[in-house]
Amino acid sequence: QAVCSCAPFLFHPRLPGSNGLHPPQRIRGHGCLCYVNLVNYIERYTIAGVLPNIQAYFHLSDGTAALLQTVFICSFLLLAPVFGYLGDRYNRKYIMIAGLIMWTLTSFCCSFITESYFWALMLLRALVGIGEASYTTIAPTLIADLFTGARRSIMICAFYILIPVGSGLGFIIGAGVASQTGDWHWAFRVRINPIFGLVGIALLFFFCPNPPRVVELFHSFTKSYMWSTLGITASTFNLGALAFWMPTFLSRARVFQGLHCQDGSCLSTDSRLSSGYSYGFGVVTIVTGVLGGSIGTLLSRSFRDRLPHVDPLICAVGLLASVPCLIASIFTASTSIATVFAFLGQALVAMNWAVMADILLYIVIPNRRSTAEALQVMFIHLLGDCGSPYIVGAVRCSLGLTSPWVRGY
Repeated sequence: QAVCSCAPFLFHPRLPGSNGLHPPQRIRGHGCLCYVNLVNYIERYTIAGVLPNIQAYFHLSDGTAALLQTVFICSFLLLAPVFGYLGDRYNRKYIMIAGLIMWTLTSFCCSFITESYFWALMLLRALVGIGEASYTTIAPTLIADLFTGARRSIMICAFYILIPVGSGLGFIIGAGVASQTGDWHWAFRVRINPIFGLVGIALLFFFCPNPPRVVELFHSFTKSYMWSTLGITASTFNLGALAFWMPTFLSRARVFQGLHCQDGSCLSTDSRLSSGYSYGFGVVTIVTGVLGGSIGTLLSRSFRDRLPHVDPLICAVGLLASVPCLIASIFTASTSIATVFAFLGQALVAMNWAVMADILLYIVIPNRRSTAEALQVMFIHLLGDCGSPYIVGAVRCSLGLTSPWVRGY
């Protein structure tokens, strides 16, 4: 309802701007931004792929383990407005490079934390959030100035499709490396850091332009911005908990049903068991992200001329249709049919990512887009996935591992 209610305010003409860049320069810049976005989400969700290993290593409850995500999101949302303000006034390219250097170094340092220094791991996760805030708030505004009109929608779609792709690869790479090496620390050494991070820094420095902010003729729609932010916040609350806990939840569901433990000796923190579900959930996340994002953008482009409010309508219908699918995937977690429901639910949710990003870019004036992006990021994380992983973990702890209700699902 929050998204649909802004429909009458969303559509307006957009005139092509000129940034003085040749098409090859724009394509190279977009490619650099997409690469770093992919690495960004691989880094962010690797920890979910190795969460059972980290819990066993530090002897953590579910509530305490979820704090790793909470401190990351807290630092991320607190610094996002700062980088948004800077991005509207200073060289966006160098701000992103500085943030990428910080997140690369701090993420690599996570791999050297020993058993007695869990507090240090939490501190480093908070610093990683600061680095990522600089990139996430600025990169979409660069794409908005590199492209206009229908081409912008396509390029935004390509950029946001890499969110589920990177998230899925984070699950897969993290679990795979931990399973092969027997040590979760290596998951933080061989994926983003140091090679992938250094490559991203070099690409941004040498090949990514810093285009002038394109002048476009349109009115700013404050009401549309507020309602669309509320809608995506509700979705983020759900997805934050889902992405953090689903691989662990699926492995535990099978254990509680006795399907993997005939002798009753294995635990849900077994790395081989949890890695299998991280692989499966990672593949589902990648495929549904690409499929849902592409369908959402295609529908937006096809019906925008005939149906002015099609963008918020796509988002609302996709989110509404995903609810029964995601609920069904939870209540069938101990069976193979859960994968089908999870696939459908995630694909429907993914339809709104690129479309929602495009909405923000065409309802906010160019010289305030970084700030608007940052404020939206702060709001959706503050009321969205900042607390939802911890809430789910705390609720599970309050129910108890031996609760009949928990064992049933």
